[in-house]
Amino acid sequence: MPRLLRQAWIVASGALLLGCAVTPPPNAAPAPAPIEAQAPAAPGPLVALADQVAIPHVTFTLDNGLTVIVHEDRKAPIVAVSVWYDVGSTDEPAGKTGFAHLFEHLMFNGSENLPGDYFEWTDAIGATSLNGTTQFDRTHYFQNVPTGALERILFMESDRMGYLLGAVTQDKLDTQRAVVQNEKRQRDNRPGARAWGVLLKEMFGKDHPYGHETIGSMADLDSATLGDVRQWFIDHYGPDNAVLVLAGDVDAATARPLVERYFGAIPTGPAQPPIVAEVPSFEQSRRVEVTDGVARPRVTIYWPMPPRTDPDRPALDIAGSVLGGLASSRLDAELVRRREIADFAFAGYIGYQHVGLFSVGGEPREGTSLDTLELALQKEVARLVTQGPSAEEVERAVTDLIAAEVRGLEQVGGSEGKAARLAESYLDHGDAGHFAADLAAYAALTPEAVRAAAARWLEQPTLTLTLLPGEPETVDALEKAPSQASSDTAASPSPPTRTIREIPPIGPTSALDFPEVASVRLSNGATLYHARRSSLPVTSVLIEFDAGRAAEAPDERGIAAMVEALLDEGAGGLSAQEIAERSEALGTEIDFGTALDETVASMSALTVNLDASLDLLATMLRAPDFDLEAIERVRGQLLASRQRTLATIDGVANDLLPAILYHPADPYGGSPYGDPDAIAAIDADDLRDFHARWLRPERANIFVVSDLDTAQVEAMFEQRLGRWTVDEVPAGIKRFAARPARPEGPDVTLVDRPGSSQSLILAAQILPVAPGDELTDLFSANEVFGGSFLGRINMDLREEKGWSYGARGYVIRSSADVFYRLRAPVQADRTADSLRAIIAETHAFLTDAGVSEEELARTQAAQIAELPGRFEMSAALIQGMSNNVEVGRPMDYYETLAERLGAQTSEGLDRAIRAALDPAAFRWIVVGDAETVAPQLEAAGIAFETRSAPEVDAP
Repeated sequence: MPRLLRQAWIVASGALLLGCAVTPPPNAAPAPAPIEAQAPAAPGPLVALADQVAIPHVTFTLDNGLTVIVHEDRKAPIVAVSVWYDVGSTDEPAGKTGFAHLFEHLMFNGSENLPGDYFEWTDAIGATSLNGTTQFDRTHYFQNVPTGALERILFMESDRMGYLLGAVTQDKLDTQRAVVQNEKRQRDNRPGARAWGVLLKEMFGKDHPYGHETIGSMADLDSATLGDVRQWFIDHYGPDNAVLVLAGDVDAATARPLVERYFGAIPTGPAQPPIVAEVPSFEQSRRVEVTDGVARPRVTIYWPMPPRTDPDRPALDIAGSVLGGLASSRLDAELVRRREIADFAFAGYIGYQHVGLFSVGGEPREGTSLDTLELALQKEVARLVTQGPSAEEVERAVTDLIAAEVRGLEQVGGSEGKAARLAESYLDHGDAGHFAADLAAYAALTPEAVRAAAARWLEQPTLTLTLLPGEPETVDALEKAPSQASSDTAASPSPPTRTIREIPPIGPTSALDFPEVASVRLSNGATLYHARRSSLPVTSVLIEFDAGRAAEAPDERGIAAMVEALLDEGAGGLSAQEIAERSEALGTEIDFGTALDETVASMSALTVNLDASLDLLATMLRAPDFDLEAIERVRGQLLASRQRTLATIDGVANDLLPAILYHPADPYGGSPYGDPDAIAAIDADDLRDFHARWLRPERANIFVVSDLDTAQVEAMFEQRLGRWTVDEVPAGIKRFAARPARPEGPDVTLVDRPGSSQSLILAAQILPVAPGDELTDLFSANEVFGGSFLGRINMDLREEKGWSYGARGYVIRSSADVFYRLRAPVQADRTADSLRAIIAETHAFLTDAGVSEEELARTQAAQIAELPGRFEMSAALIQGMSNNVEVGRPMDYYETLAERLGAQTSEGLDRAIRAALDPAAFRWIVVGDAETVAPQLEAAGIAFETRSAPEVDAP
């Protein structure tokens, strides 16, 4: 996973002092009738930040060098356990690219005392937010576990750290090599993916530690031997090269004896030479051109930069935000909105341990040349370098960044939570609390400091990369060939005799305590659901309107997305630029989205600024301008987005799927990307009519999680939204006909996408299940079949055969029906074999090889144990509230779920999924290179029809 665009610093919950001086802006236009509230007032600055920030933590080091950081956060009965190894792809010697990432995969394949797949053991304890990542500079393993499983997970991580080699075999290496190569094919199959590898080689050179991609090359992956694997572990996975972070329902006094018990006996690893990686410099600017099947051309200008520990990093970070990182940025204001020569534009700094990059780029609008856009980008960079940002721009950018970090405090684990922040700070500076100094540097920034840093670095020679539509150039001759695994056990260090350790039991954990949810009706008919949570001074809001794509007429496919996109393009007399500036100055995130059944508005606001934030949100919802210039700009952006999406393999499959499952006139029968002819014809009257008929308060459910009480929240929403009515326009009605009948037999459609290194297998069927039914047994049965990493289709295609990076099946509940969707990207030369394997696995599971007692016990344990920590985040809590309302369940439903799960039987799960899923009723879509795939299907005796991929030219 790539590094964050900026090294984060942390703001502790409850320790933030915020100020908001609310004064009317000069020359503010009044909101038009019938909006009672005036345009939102201009917010004041956030103050007194640097001295108000801390993440309480304790750091200690074991005798073997393992650094341990403990942060106590008792809001949920979970502990984030995060292990960072100071090793990444920059440590790879020549000819071994991709090795650090390959080894990360092997760390999930069992250790000496935990045989089998690591996920079998994490499932048993209810681990969530579980994964591993490999970067240039770090390898990171993380999971959240119930408090009662802390001792077990410490044993598990220590077994991977100190007792792995006896479990590493040639078979495991060969399988994970194939999985990683399919991950690489999946990535390389995305249009434009090649550009990153080309950039690294051109920017740094092939011999520089940052000169190659973390994923590596096919040839180097094939050359990896068992001896390499074992030596890599010995060299880099010692405790003295690692940081262990525990964050959540734990304290240092509890943690220290457990860590010493399980990690203390692991010996120190050998010392490794430091990485030498200079920041490159060019004598003159250079250019490189990449052709890689993108729908539209793009241009990006890159500068080599100092690392994230450099004193200039905060100023460069804010320079990137002002230039192209914010919605109000100069590139958005000038190139996207005013001159309308770009569909999108961006800028930003990204820092690594030894080097950094600054990029400025964009995609030209239809009719604008790359040269014109590039010249405009250079002009904006020159203007920033010579004139610098304004004080208001710097304050807005810093405020936006601080507010994002406040929101990030809610998460103890994962890849970006508090545990990750502490570890990154320690690894970069030797001090887990160094983020306070980072914060002070941001708080002290002046416009001149930002300008000076930009001048120091952005006046240097550049590397300009243009990405063009066309046939991808072959980089690796083995990209589409099956791998030829190497075997070199003779060169391996001798594996140790298995060290037998006693696996500790799982202790008790508190049951889920779902917050009390109050329900109130606003005066205009909207229903407000509120849950109080006081751990952060933040209010999260989700407003769901019964609209979405299903509200579109067949000749207006795409209008819901156009309306949603225009809500922040001008409202109540405020321009798009003013809306962006005000939300960023408030530290507020406001987003709109369109799903199948709903159009949604979401907001995350610092509670101290909630009044002004709600004023802004209400104005955007109630009084969008639907300005003609904005309509044309958004129309072009939507068509360009459709082009980009249909250039991807998933985009092709998802575009076709509704037409295969539903009648074209059905509300669900249109492409999720809209119809280009319809989008081209939609005018302002159409948009206003759709908005009035569908985005109506009586069709809205409002979900709020806040540190305020219900009375306060109700008063705020009543004042801003309670008098919003649209009685003069009749509400829209969704007209669902009888649901489509099941097909008589398999229906396979092959969509030709020439040059694909992978094929995508997509299957779906509508289930004879009502959306309001209790589906717990069906969901659990699907966990066994396809809903999890340990599901049968994933374990078969990925872990046993190595033909896919991952395969999943999903039970999806919509307003009108429930359908099943299966997705499996597979290597091109194994397409027919994979399709046959999925069909065989499906038939067996639904006939005579159903849920085993072992699978039942594992699934029950996992789902019950994960419940207490499932709603740690406000977003998850809001989604749970929304799910309950959608299905008509009581708000304590999740508190009763453990009992329901515990009463399940394998016979009951088999009965539920067999009544719903018919192996003969799937509609199959295969997207891939027909020249490669069609002969396989024919040889396998699979009947199919062939279609061309959809045209992506804009009308």
